[in-house]
Amino acid sequence: GILFFCTQTVEHGFPHQPSALAYDPKLQFMAIGTKSGAIKIYGAPGVEFTGLHKDTTAVTQIHFLSGQGRLLSLLDDNTIHLWELVGGNPKEVGGVRREGVVSLQEVNSYNLPGRPGIESCSATRVTVLLLLKSCDLLCIGTEGGGAYFLEVPRLSLKDNQTLPDEYRCGKALGPVESLQEHPQQAGKILIGYSRGLVVLWDLSTRHADQLFLGKQQLESLVWERSGNLFVSSHNDGGYSVWAVTSDQSCNPLPVSSTIPYGPFPCKAINKILWRTTQSGSPLLLYSGGMPRATYGDRHCLTIQQDKDHITLDFTSRVIDFFTVHSVEQEKGEKFDDPSALVVLLEEELVVIDLQTPGWPSLPTPYLAPLHSSAITCSCHISNVPPKLWERLINAGKAQQGRQHAHRSWPICGGKNLAPPSRQQELLLTGHEDGTVRFWDASGVALTPLYKLSTANVFHTDCDPSDSQDLNDDPDMQQEEEWPPFKKVGCFDPYSDDPRLGIQKISLCKYSNKLVVAGTAGQVIVFGLSDERSDHLLDVSVMDLLQDREGFTWKGHDRLDLRLKPPPFPPGFQPLVLVQCMPPASVTAVALHAEWNLIAFGTSHGFGLFDYHRRNAVCTLHPNDSLAMEGPLSRVKSLKKSLRQSFRRIRKSRVSGKKRAISTPTSKVQEANAALAEHEDVAPVQRRIEPRSADDSLSGVVRCLCFADTFLRDGTHHGPTLWAGTNSGSVYAYALEVPGAGSGRMCERGGVNEAGMCVEAVLGKEIQLMHRAPVVSISVLDGQGKPLPDPYEASQDLASAPDMTNAHSVLIASEEQLKVFSLPKVSAKTKFKLTAHEGCRVRKVALVIFSSATQEDYNEHTLVCLTNLGDMHLFNMPGLRPQVRYDCIRKEDISGIASCVFTKTGQGFYLVSPSEYERFSLSAKVITEPLCSVLLDRLLDCKPTIVPRAAATFSFNHQGEISMCTFVNLQTIENTNLIKHQVHM
Repeated sequence: GILFFCTQTVEHGFPHQPSALAYDPKLQFMAIGTKSGAIKIYGAPGVEFTGLHKDTTAVTQIHFLSGQGRLLSLLDDNTIHLWELVGGNPKEVGGVRREGVVSLQEVNSYNLPGRPGIESCSATRVTVLLLLKSCDLLCIGTEGGGAYFLEVPRLSLKDNQTLPDEYRCGKALGPVESLQEHPQQAGKILIGYSRGLVVLWDLSTRHADQLFLGKQQLESLVWERSGNLFVSSHNDGGYSVWAVTSDQSCNPLPVSSTIPYGPFPCKAINKILWRTTQSGSPLLLYSGGMPRATYGDRHCLTIQQDKDHITLDFTSRVIDFFTVHSVEQEKGEKFDDPSALVVLLEEELVVIDLQTPGWPSLPTPYLAPLHSSAITCSCHISNVPPKLWERLINAGKAQQGRQHAHRSWPICGGKNLAPPSRQQELLLTGHEDGTVRFWDASGVALTPLYKLSTANVFHTDCDPSDSQDLNDDPDMQQEEEWPPFKKVGCFDPYSDDPRLGIQKISLCKYSNKLVVAGTAGQVIVFGLSDERSDHLLDVSVMDLLQDREGFTWKGHDRLDLRLKPPPFPPGFQPLVLVQCMPPASVTAVALHAEWNLIAFGTSHGFGLFDYHRRNAVCTLHPNDSLAMEGPLSRVKSLKKSLRQSFRRIRKSRVSGKKRAISTPTSKVQEANAALAEHEDVAPVQRRIEPRSADDSLSGVVRCLCFADTFLRDGTHHGPTLWAGTNSGSVYAYALEVPGAGSGRMCERGGVNEAGMCVEAVLGKEIQLMHRAPVVSISVLDGQGKPLPDPYEASQDLASAPDMTNAHSVLIASEEQLKVFSLPKVSAKTKFKLTAHEGCRVRKVALVIFSSATQEDYNEHTLVCLTNLGDMHLFNMPGLRPQVRYDCIRKEDISGIASCVFTKTGQGFYLVSPSEYERFSLSAKVITEPLCSVLLDRLLDCKPTIVPRAAATFSFNHQGEISMCTFVNLQTIENTNLIKHQVHM
C-alpha cells in the first residue's frame, strides 16, 4: 500500500504583514492581501483559498467582483491583476484520485502606461480603484489627479472615458484620494481630490453634476444609503456631512463639520463609514482622529451612534475595515442595519458585534494571532479523549463569557464539505508571557479553545497591587474619561517578565496532568478541575548543584512567588511548583503520570520528582556526570566521576531506607547531603570549570524519557529514566516505584507511605563516540515498536508491548541514528546522516503511517528533520531509509526549530511569527480545504490571457490548492448566467 506522500496542506494563524482587505457581501467572502504578494480568501470556517503573485510585491488594494468568485488586486508596482477560482483536471494525490482541483489563479493583468513627455511616471501612479456595481468597469484614480476607466474582465483601457482636462480650471487639485459610486444612480461617481475638492461625475454625459469645495485635505469619502448626502473625512481629524441636491451645481459649504476629538490638533481620520439603522440614528465608524499630543501614538477606531461613543484601542496599526450590512436594494430594504464591524489590524483581525449593546468583540474561529505573545515552544496531542475535550471547551467558554459576544461568525461564505474529523487533535503553544494556549487542530481552521496563564503564580512588575496607586490620582481619572477608550484584541507582544517564557510542555491526556517548564527554572505540575479553587500551591526547591564550591550563578534570579495568588479559575490549576536552582532555563521535561513522576533538565544537570508524594528523588549535576564537565576534564575523570555519582545514589538509597519512615522529607535531605559530601575526587579536579551562563554548553540536558523496560538484566523489567546531553552522553536509571508493577499506583495517604519513596537505583551510561548532542531517546519493545504511553497498556487503550523478546533503545544524535540492545547496551544498527552535505538532525519523531489503499496496513516509521529542512523517513527498527522529502527552506532556521510532528504523519512549522504551515507526509492522513461555493458568472467572461503558472496546482508555498468537484453545471435558458457549484 502507498504510505508516504509529502504535501503542504494549509496555513494556520494570521497572515504575516497584511496590507489590504476586501469583502464580497454576496458570497460572504473576505480577502486579505499581504506585503509579500499573497492573497488569501476566507469564508465559513474550513473554506479557504490562497494565491501568490509572481513578484513578491505588496498588495495595496483588493476588490471583489461581487458574486463571481473573482477579484482584482493592485500591487505596489502599479500593476492590476485579475484573479478567479478556476477548476482544473482530476489528478492523483498519493495514489488517490482527486476530482477537479480548484485553485485561485491569476488570469489577467494590466499596467497603466505613463503619459510620455507631459508628466512624470508618478502622475499615472494608481492611488485608488473603484469597481462599479455592474462589475464591468473599473475606475482608476491617479497621483496626477487623472481618472481612467478599464473594461472588466478584459482589462482594456476605454479611451473616450478619461476626465477632460478643462473642468480642472488649470489648478493642481492633488491626487485622487477617493472614488465612490452613487448608491441609487448607476454611472454617477464621487471623485475626491487630496486638496479638498469633491466632484459628482456623470459617466454617461461625461459631465460634472456638482462640485463640493472642502477646505481641508481630503482622506476619504462615503455615501449615505439614500444618496442624498455623503460624508468626507479630513487630515485635521474632522469630518463633514454634505447634502447632494439637484438644484445647485456648486456647493461651497457642508451641512455640518465636526472635529470629534478637538479642539487641540488631531491626526487624520483615514477612513470613515456612515451606516443607516432602523432605530433612526446613523452609525458612524472612523479610524484615526486622535489628539496629536496626548494619544497620537494610539491605534484607534471610533464607533458613534447618538450618545453611544466608544474608541476601540488596538495594539497594532489599523490596515482597513468594513461592515457586514444589508446591501440588497431590490428587496426593498431601506436601511444598512450593520450587524458586524470587521477590522484588519497589522497583527490580528478583530470583529465587533454591532447588534449587541456595548459592542462586544466576537471570538474568531480562525485567523487567530498565534503570536499574540511570541511562541516559544509547542506540542501536539492526537486522539484526545472526548471527556478531556469537553472539559477544555467548557473551561474556554468560561474564560470567553466575560469578554465576548455569542453571536454567530459573520463571514460565512461557501460550504465546508470536509467530513468531521475522526479524532480530536490539540496543538499546545507555549508563549513568552508565560501562557499556554490550547488550539483545536482537528481541521482546516485552527480555533482557540482555552488559555492557561502561569504568571498569576508569580510576582511580576505589572501586578495589580503595584498599579493601584495610579487610580487614586484624580488627574489621571479625568484624562481617562475622554476619549472613551476600550482595549480590544489580544495581540500583546510585551511580556511582563522574560523569565515567564514557557520552554517545555508535556500533557498526559488520560490523567489530565500537564507539566509546564519555563525560562527561570520553574517546573509546574497542573491538574484539571471544573471548579474554582483557592488552594495553596506546594513549592519544592531542587538544587541541581548542591552548593558546589567555586560556582557562582551570574544569570537571572528565580521568579518570586505570590504570597496570596488569586483563586484559580476552572481549567488547569497548579498543584506543585518545582524550582530548579540555579534558575537556568529548563531544556527538557518528561512526565509519567502513572508513576506520578516528572523529570526535568537544565544546563546544570537533571532532577527527578515525585509530585504525588511531593518528594525530590534525586538530582545530578555537572560534577557528578561526565557529560556535564567542560572539555578539559572530560577524558581524565570519565570513569571516576560516573562511579562517584552512582555510588552516591546507592549510598543515599541505603541511608534513606534506614531513616525514611520517621519523616517523609528526610529522603531529600539524605540525598542532598550524600551528593554534597563526597571527597574522593580531588578538590582541584572538582573545581576545574566553574560554569557560568556563557560557558561550554556540553552539560545541557537535551532529552529525557521514562520507559518500562529491561535495564538490570534480561528477565526483570521495571521503570527506568533516560537522559541525553549535549555532549553525546546518555544516562539510564532503574527506578524503584512503589506499586508500579501492580498497575494503578496507590494514591491513598497512610502511615507506611513515608517508607514508600521512589528511588533511583542503578545507572548505565552510553557515551557516543562522536559526542554529538543527543536529540531523542526512545525505548522499543521486543517487536521493535515504540512503547505505549502511560495508562495506554494498563487501561487497554493500546496493545500491550512485547515483553518476551529483548528490548532495544533508539538514540538519535545530531549526526547519526543508533539502536542498542537492552539490557547489555550493545550496538545493533546505525545510520550516519552527516555523511552527505554536513546535515545535522534537528527533530525526530516516531510516527505510524497508514496505507492509503489497504485498510488495515500500517508501519512504524522514524521521521527525521535536518538543519537543511529535509525529512528523512526510516523503517523501524532496521533504520533502512525509505524516502526523503524537501519540506522547509534551509534558510528558514526558525521554521525548522519550531517544527512539531503528529503521531499520524502530519506536522506544523512556523512560516512567520504568526502562521503555522501544516504539512503531511502521509498519503492517507491529510487536512486540507474541501468546500463548495455557488457562483454566478457571465458567460462571455472568458479570460483574455492564458492562465499563468501551473505552480498553483502543485502543493507548494506558491499557492496552496483546495479540492473541488463540479457538481452540476447547468445553463439557465434565455439568460447569459451560469450558476454552478464548485467543490474546492
